[in-house]
Formats: sequence, structure tokens, C-alpha cells
Amino acid sequence: MPTYDYKCQACGQEFELFQQMSAPVKKKCPECATLKLKRLIGAGSGVMFKGSGFYETDYRSDSYKKDAKAAKESSKPKKSDKKSRESKKKSKDASGTSNKS
Repeated sequence: MPTYDYKCQACGQEFELFQQMSAPVKKKCPECATLKLKRLIGAGSGVMFKGSGFYETDYRSDSYKKDAKAAKESSKPKKSDKKSRESKKKSKDASGTSNKS
């Protein structure tokens, strides 16, 4: 719900009122009880993000997400590479090439 600024044209009283957008505009001044209250045009308020979880990267484009996923998958070692490394290690251990003194 937005906050609206009001000013009485009779007594000069200014105040802010927190009310729904669908609520009718107030006309009666709470100070002098005349019907000369006007709602002022304000600058409005910007969107304010408070708390955790609001990051620039939360709303990336689909193309960026696809490129990032492809880059991540290409940097992972493939399963066949892992098997070949294990077989090399086993053959090295079996041949007895360890450096024990």
C-alpha cells in the first residue's frame, strides 16, 4: 500500500497517510475539520529490495543460462578419462615402479 501526502488549504496542515490505492481521496482535514484537504502529487517511491536473495544473477536470460551450462559441462572430466586414469594407475602399481628405499 502506498503512502500519500495531504495538505489542508485552510490551515496548512501537512501529513502522510498510508492507504490502499482503491481507497477514496480524503477531503476532511483532521486538524481543522474543513473540507479543504488536497492530495499532493508526490515523486512516488522506487522499488526497494530488502533482505537476502536479491541478486543480479537471479534473473539471467535463457541464452546466458544455456551458455553457462555448456561451459560447466565441458569443464567436467569425462567418465572415459577417469577410467583410463584408473587403469594407468593400476598398471603402474602392478609393475612395481614405486620408489621405496
